[in-house]
Amino acid sequence: MQKTRAERLISNAEGVDAIVIMNDGEPFLDSTFWYLSEQPGGCFESSFAIVRGDGSLDVIVNPLEEESAKDGVGNICVYHNREERDNFIKDALKGCKKVGFNTHSSTYAMVEYVKRVAEGIEPVDAGIAIDITVSIKDAKEIEATRQACRISSQVAKELPDYLSEGVSEKQVASRMDNRMRELGGTGNAFDTIAAFGPYSAQPHHMPCDYNLKKGDTALFDFGTKYDRYCSDMTRTLFLGKPPEILERAYEVVREAQLAGISEYHDGAKANAADLAARKIIDESEFKGTFIHSFGHGIGQDVHQAISISPRSEQILHEGNIVSAEPGIYIPGVGGIRIEDTVLVTKNGCEILTDFDHSLTIV
Repeated sequence: MQKTRAERLISNAEGVDAIVIMNDGEPFLDSTFWYLSEQPGGCFESSFAIVRGDGSLDVIVNPLEEESAKDGVGNICVYHNREERDNFIKDALKGCKKVGFNTHSSTYAMVEYVKRVAEGIEPVDAGIAIDITVSIKDAKEIEATRQACRISSQVAKELPDYLSEGVSEKQVASRMDNRMRELGGTGNAFDTIAAFGPYSAQPHHMPCDYNLKKGDTALFDFGTKYDRYCSDMTRTLFLGKPPEILERAYEVVREAQLAGISEYHDGAKANAADLAARKIIDESEFKGTFIHSFGHGIGQDVHQAISISPRSEQILHEGNIVSAEPGIYIPGVGGIRIEDTVLVTKNGCEILTDFDHSLTIV
């Protein structure tokens, strides 16, 4: 019988008696709560997910979330006041000594609160166990990611129709965001990047009032969420014929992405894809212009703890979902990035996003 997510998590946390995942108010919300409880939505502020050594899961919520909680899994415990919440936490951690917390998201105040309520516990870092667990997706997670990728891929195919001389970055980014919602997305995976002309040489440029001109690059990095799971993709187009240096850069980036993706498979070293792509770029006239890593993990958070960088010591596993995004950036001229969301499989990988990678001049 397949293990539950809670059972998988506790089995990855050696020597830990229990793990506490807690949501304080914004911005201290932990996607691990939704991962464990399998909730499709809800706010769940001031809620707790507690996994015990036997793999059982308590989901402790206030009355505002009582009905929403029924859509997920776990033993639902509804508190109506501070005393009831304290008692639920104390009962869940009874007999526990070492208790894991997600140090990526837990506040000092909340950890201290749990220590006071459950007397005698020793807080330990469960971050690595959480990263290992959430990085390998189950069938339900893969299907949600497929749907998110389907939506963003459709928008990518429509992008040539959104471009015309004089349109601003903000206008196109807004249209993309609205369209992803129309197609069934439940929110952006991250703030959409629309970067025209010289701004496309800034990997994290935020849309401004710059108006598209003939010969400009139009770079878009975007993604949506579906059932809380993210897509992530980048498409680079041109309005009219671009400078020849950017045409050459585009072909190098496309070749680099293919070289990197060919290294994605179960058991591969995570740095292999980056090194393969970086070799293509650095052996071209564009050496040194690939200024970020080749990829990262993707899940309920658009950046999860798989690093596809030249220094990564991680190993890829079947069920990982990662990006593949080499780029070339020439300050004052423009930038090129091509990105897909990719599922690692036993014998290779599957590209989940879908759009034409050939050089596109509108």
